[in-house]
Amino acid sequence: MRDGWSLQHILRLPSARWLMPGMLVKRWLLLAMLGTVIMFAGLLILIDVQSPEWLAWLHRHVQEASQRFHLGSHGRLVLTLAGAGVALLGLLMSAIGVRGLVRTIACAIDPVAGRRLAHIIYNRRNLQLGPQLVAVGGGTGLSTLLRGLKQYSSNVTAIVTVTDDGGSSGRLTEQFGVLPPGDIRNCLVALADAEPIMTELFQYRFRGSEGLGGHSFGNLLIVAMTNITGDFERAIRETSKVLAIRGRVLPSTLDHVRLKAKMEDGSYIEGETAIASSPLKIRQMMLNPPNVRPLDEALQAIREADVIVLGPGSVFTSIIPNLLVEGIANAIRHSHALRVYVCNVMTQPGETDGFTASDHVRAIEAHCPPRLFDYVLVNTTRPSPELLERYRQSGAEFVEPDIDRIRAMGYRTIAGDFISQTDVVRHDPYKLASAIMHLLSRKK
Repeated sequence: MRDGWSLQHILRLPSARWLMPGMLVKRWLLLAMLGTVIMFAGLLILIDVQSPEWLAWLHRHVQEASQRFHLGSHGRLVLTLAGAGVALLGLLMSAIGVRGLVRTIACAIDPVAGRRLAHIIYNRRNLQLGPQLVAVGGGTGLSTLLRGLKQYSSNVTAIVTVTDDGGSSGRLTEQFGVLPPGDIRNCLVALADAEPIMTELFQYRFRGSEGLGGHSFGNLLIVAMTNITGDFERAIRETSKVLAIRGRVLPSTLDHVRLKAKMEDGSYIEGETAIASSPLKIRQMMLNPPNVRPLDEALQAIREADVIVLGPGSVFTSIIPNLLVEGIANAIRHSHALRVYVCNVMTQPGETDGFTASDHVRAIEAHCPPRLFDYVLVNTTRPSPELLERYRQSGAEFVEPDIDRIRAMGYRTIAGDFISQTDVVRHDPYKLASAIMHLLSRKK
C-alpha cells in the first residue's frame, strides 16, 4: 500500500486490535451494526419515505399485492405493519449485539463479575449516590460499623486512630518507623469489595513468635507500600485499590504520637498497651506530643458529612485519641451533620470497669468541647447468661443502658437490640447501620 500502509500497520493501531482474531467481539459488533441498518430501514418504511429505489420498489409491490388480494386501503396498513416489524427486528438484533459485546469485554476483564454486570453497575451507581458518611474510631468496633455502612453508600470515610503500640503494629512501628497499620488494615478489609480470598489474605497472621511470627500479611503489605511510595497516606490509597474498597480510610494524623494517661492516683502512664493493662482508673487522656496536626482530608470529610458516627470502640484508646488531635473535635462540633455516638456493649477491663452507658458519654465530655453529638445509640438487649459468665471471667461486664441519665444530660437516645451473639458479644454491623440510616431518613 502507498506511504508504507499495509494490513499489518493497520492492525497495529490500538482501535484496530478489536478486529484481530480471538477477540470474540467481531460477531457481536457486526450483529449490532446490521441490526442498526435494519432498524433504520424499518423506520423509513414506517414514515413512508420513498426516495431510495428499494423503498420505491417495496411500495410498488405492496400496492400490487393490495390490488391482487382486494385489500384496497389496507395496503398502507400492511406497509406500516411491515415497517414496524422490520424496525423491531433491527432493534432486537442491535440489543443482542450490544449485550453480547459488553458481556464479552466484561468477562475478559473479570469472568465472575461479567456474568452479573448489570447488577454490579446498578448497585455501584446507587452506592455512589449515597450519603456522605464519616466514622471515627479504631479497633474492631470501627471495622464492625464500616461493614454495615458500606451497604448504603460508597461515600464512607473512616477516620482512624494511630496510637496502637501493641502486637504486630507496635513491632512494625518500632522496627520501621511507620505509623501503626493494624487498625487501618481492619478498616480496609471491612470496606473491601475484593474477592473473599483476598480479604482472608490481608487478615492472615503468621504463626510463631520470631521473624514474621505474629505479623498479619496486611500489616506487612502496608509497611512495604509505605517504603515504596515514601508516604503512609499514599500507601493506604494504593492498598485501597488492591482491595477495591467502598470509600476511603484516613489516619486522624500523620504525626507519630503516643497516648498518655493521668491515673486516679495522680501518676502518668504512657503507651496504649500500658494504659489498658493498668489496674488504676483513668482520669484524663492526652497525646504526646500534644499538638499533632490533623489530616486535611479528614477535616474536609467531616465538613462535608451527612452523618458522623463516633464509635463503637474503646472510649479511652480508640475514640478519644482521635478527638484530641487538633481541630477534629471542633470540626465535628460545628458540623451540620447528624452526629451519633455508639456506646459499647461490654466494659473493657482496665479502661471502663463498672461504666454504664452514661459514664461513657461523660468520659467523652470530659475531653472534648460540649455537645459533640446529638444522639447516643445504646444497646438494651442483654447477652445470654453463658456469654455474660464467660466475659465476667475476663473482667468484662454488660454496659447498663441507663437511658434516663443520658436524656437528663440533654442527649437523644436510640435504644434497641443492636448486638450479634455468637461466641463473642459485638454490635451487629447491619442492625447498627440500619438504625443510623433510618435516623438520617427521618431527619430529611
